[in-house]
Amino acid sequence: MELQEKFKGKKVLITGGLGFIGSNLAIRLVELGAEVTLVDAMIPEYGGNLFNIEPIKDKVHVNFADIRDRYAMEYLVQDKDFVFHLAGQVSHVMSLSDPFPDIDINIKGTAVVMEALKKRNKDAVLVYSGTRGQYGPATKLPVSEDAPLRPKGIYEISNLAAEQIIKVYNDIHGIRSVLLRLTNIYGPRAQMKHPKYCVANWFIRLALDNETIKVFGDGSLKRDFLYVDDCVRAMLMCAVSEKAYGEIFNVGVDKPVTILEYVKKVIEIAGTGRWEFAPFSPERAAQEPGDFYSDITKIRTRIGWEPEISLEEGIKRTVEYYRKYRRYYW
Repeated sequence: MELQEKFKGKKVLITGGLGFIGSNLAIRLVELGAEVTLVDAMIPEYGGNLFNIEPIKDKVHVNFADIRDRYAMEYLVQDKDFVFHLAGQVSHVMSLSDPFPDIDINIKGTAVVMEALKKRNKDAVLVYSGTRGQYGPATKLPVSEDAPLRPKGIYEISNLAAEQIIKVYNDIHGIRSVLLRLTNIYGPRAQMKHPKYCVANWFIRLALDNETIKVFGDGSLKRDFLYVDDCVRAMLMCAVSEKAYGEIFNVGVDKPVTILEYVKKVIEIAGTGRWEFAPFSPERAAQEPGDFYSDITKIRTRIGWEPEISLEEGIKRTVEYYRKYRRYYW
């Protein structure tokens, strides 16, 4: 699929555009010739970082607004060809102590975005980034899109609710939408100040700081870790494929590794750090879904996407990025 001809000159809105995935997506869209607008509320600790768009800061429009602001969203969605809805509260850990941001941002915020599209721009295509956590514990591996949905936390429930809201606007109001369930995404431009989001990135920080990485349990839990550029490519390919509209797709890796294998690889590539086993904390144990990796047969056969960047290469690129730009993230 030639993405350049699909996005050149197109108007694109990214909610959460100064965050980890949003900024990487924005950089790629600018490379493809799109006219990009980023909206971000810059809520502390959520990962919004102006340095994330340093390479394209003069080539994008940035709007500091909250997706819960109806009037702002009605204004921002106008004339857009594509909307990538990535804004949200995305920490499992934070939702355990305070579930209300999940409900307010992920559910209400999504309803505001969809209602804005219904009122101002029914022709846009929307791509939503959900989470593998919506499945909860796997009943069968790898986990396919028709697996039972048994989320174990308010965060995951709020993502599932957002997905269902979008599906209603797709089916009833004709707003073409793609629903993605993302696995463990790692790579440059993630927030690195605290471990409340992706442990895959946090382990890289610990290694770069030459600290001890605590591996919970016996380290044998299996996960699929996906490099952010592969995630971005999946979003772009789905956005321009009519076969994707109204559909749910896993975006992950069907070749899992254990947590311990991942940690050892990070330490090997960084050349610093060490690891030790540690018991699960009660809150982590309560939310731990066990082994999980994605069945990506559907997106591979319908859209033609599959991961291209190996775990070794992805970790190498991530380590190099943070070594160079540590001061903007630590």
